[in-house]
Amino acid sequence: MSLGKVLIIDDDKNTCSVLKSALEKDGNTVIFAHDGENAMITFRAVKTDFILLDVAVPGSDGWQLCKEIRKKSSVPLIIITSRNDTFDKVLGLELGADDYITKPFEIKEVMARIKAVHRRTSFSGHSDNKEVSHDRLTVNLSQYELKVNGIVKEAPPKELELLYFLASNPNRVYTRDQLLDEVWGFEYYGDSRTVDVHIKRLREKLEGTSDKWSLKTVWGVGYKFETEIEEPA
Repeated sequence: MSLGKVLIIDDDKNTCSVLKSALEKDGNTVIFAHDGENAMITFRAVKTDFILLDVAVPGSDGWQLCKEIRKKSSVPLIIITSRNDTFDKVLGLELGADDYITKPFEIKEVMARIKAVHRRTSFSGHSDNKEVSHDRLTVNLSQYELKVNGIVKEAPPKELELLYFLASNPNRVYTRDQLLDEVWGFEYYGDSRTVDVHIKRLREKLEGTSDKWSLKTVWGVGYKFETEIEEPA
């Protein structure tokens, strides 16, 4: 599966070599950045279609690097790192990574996960106008834009995707695992705290917007976007 231009941000030569070989076999162009400074220079200069990021890359706080990339782009991004602590996995996903793979890894698993993320993000981009609106709220996933009372609010990609999914399926309850699968597209690396944190941040942004809908916790089950259903006249 051809992704296009893949930016690998990693100073480990062996990892870079293995990934480059596998990616080029599928017809991809591979670009390297071996430190944080060059990573941002390359990211700004070259239109990349996919990013593989080691958060332990020299010369940068990898988490901040991920955050900066997400401020400017929704390009598919997978963290590949030797850090395997649950906290690090959750943090990476909260900052907008699409998946998290720990070293050492099997290249077949990495390629499978890359292809899964690519399929998911490509599919979500096929719609001409992915927008949902409720009273004083508009979520546009084509432009990754959140409007509250007509004013654009800053929100990370995963918060927008979660809100869009729930608001597109009003009054339906989803478990945390279902939301992880639908929005993040993974299960094994999922952690329910990821969903909880994103819901909390969304509520902070949306507090007091309207009394016609709400992000409601269904205790013991999960969450739903609860809204008034207007009966047709």
